[in-house]
Amino acid sequence: MSASNATYTLSTTMNVTEMTREPEDPYQFVLPWWQQTIFYFAFAAILLISAGGNLVVIWIVLAHKRMRTVTNYFLVNLALADFLISQLNLPFTFLYLLYQDWWFGTFFCKLSCFISPCTISASVLTFMAIAVDRYIAILYQLRPRMPKRHVIVAIIFIWLFSIALAFPNLIYFETASNLAGTICFITWPIETDLTYNYLLLLLNYLLPLLTLVSAYSRVGMELWGSRAIGEETSIQRDRVKSKRKVVKMMLVVVLIFGICWLPMHAYYLLTSHYRSITEYKYIQQIYIIIYLMAMSNSMYNPIIYGWMNSRFREGFIHVFCWCPCRRCKRSRSQLRLRRTLFPTATRAMSEKYSSDRTGSTMHTLAEYVDTESYGTRRSNQIQSTVRRGSPRRTDNVL
Repeated sequence: MSASNATYTLSTTMNVTEMTREPEDPYQFVLPWWQQTIFYFAFAAILLISAGGNLVVIWIVLAHKRMRTVTNYFLVNLALADFLISQLNLPFTFLYLLYQDWWFGTFFCKLSCFISPCTISASVLTFMAIAVDRYIAILYQLRPRMPKRHVIVAIIFIWLFSIALAFPNLIYFETASNLAGTICFITWPIETDLTYNYLLLLLNYLLPLLTLVSAYSRVGMELWGSRAIGEETSIQRDRVKSKRKVVKMMLVVVLIFGICWLPMHAYYLLTSHYRSITEYKYIQQIYIIIYLMAMSNSMYNPIIYGWMNSRFREGFIHVFCWCPCRRCKRSRSQLRLRRTLFPTATRAMSEKYSSDRTGSTMHTLAEYVDTESYGTRRSNQIQSTVRRGSPRRTDNVL
């Protein structure tokens, strides 16, 4: 059983099955049709939103040069981890939990139980990397930003560590058949399994959350508690506002992660010390709810980005707003006016000239993931020009 992955998802299911299932009643754990329907709707929503949302996040960053910042590269890594766990773990484990029979063979038994701890570890390490980047950028503003090649090295290290941590699942998970069907289970001793899963609980949940709380508390004190000496310029206010938005967005992401995985960890700790819980009458339904809640974390991050970040929001509008309804038409019109994510050549040249003229200040502003305040002022300027009815001025602004 694994505290933060499907390792103990499958093992717990096996234990429940073996202790309570009678050979003469192979359909004992088949849920009523209405419960299966509810669970299938939840499963389909998580699968589709996670797949679509995270792929769009990856496309927005990699396909648009203006979005290739340090923080956004880490967000791509986070989106990749969420996509993998939703596609390579969720379908197999969900059906196993629902029907208590493993249909997919030994290879997918090993792969499914490997992917989950691997991607969860990659996610929490990415959270920590973003927190370190924000910490240095805000508390040590004179230090140069992390080069993108260092970001790539950090991402490679994150995945190598995550693969090494989850690698035992590739070796020790096997399948076996009995009178009730096929099970996917871990073959090492219970004591070793308990030690390994406490290690996962510590590395994939407790220590990362403690580190993130400490880092963002210090960053919050700096952004919301300190005041600039002397008169504060508009550029300084915009920079602080942009940093606050990034920190708020990451705090929401981390908070959602902690809430989604908390019931899974609580269930693991309780069943480790009170085995009788696995014999509870409705334990199968309870566990499926806990598991889907943990897996739903993979679909929330794209929603958070679109809600709290103007450029990601424009990217989602560009991809998903194909509907001919009035609201979508208005959104597309605003997107064409603002052009913050998909700029015209004229504006791109203008920004390059401005960057050369203003030096590192403009470069620093462009590094942050959210520039909504700048985009809002630009949109207001464009709309004001349009209202004055000057085609030449409109062309120049756009």
